[in-house]
Amino acid sequence: MPFPVLPRPPYCVAIFRSVRNAHDDAGYEHASERMFELARLQPGFLGMQSARGEDGAGITLSYWVDEDAIRAWRAQDEHGLVRETGRRAWYTRYMLQIARVERSYSWDSVEEHSDAEPATA
Repeated sequence: MPFPVLPRPPYCVAIFRSVRNAHDDAGYEHASERMFELARLQPGFLGMQSARGEDGAGITLSYWVDEDAIRAWRAQDEHGLVRETGRRAWYTRYMLQIARVERSYSWDSVEEHSDAEPATA
């Protein structure tokens, strides 16, 4: 799951955890790709990352400048139709949580062990 490039906090994250059923994989994949394309066009969108296990459990993190941007995404018409289809056809359960990121830290072993010289300004 690649990390999106995000600004310094604060920003908001929508955490969507779900369990898929075994129905309509092709329709689900198409809708998932479409929602990513559509989210990228929304004002305030910062990035998204998703992962799903073989057991059907998955998580999607979508990052937004603020809660107003998340509310606008939720109100987007096509997104609303896909949410309804998800309830009816693709998920056995899901949970959505909205949080404000106040601090963010990262570490990368590849960067730490790199032989490359650090960039200078």
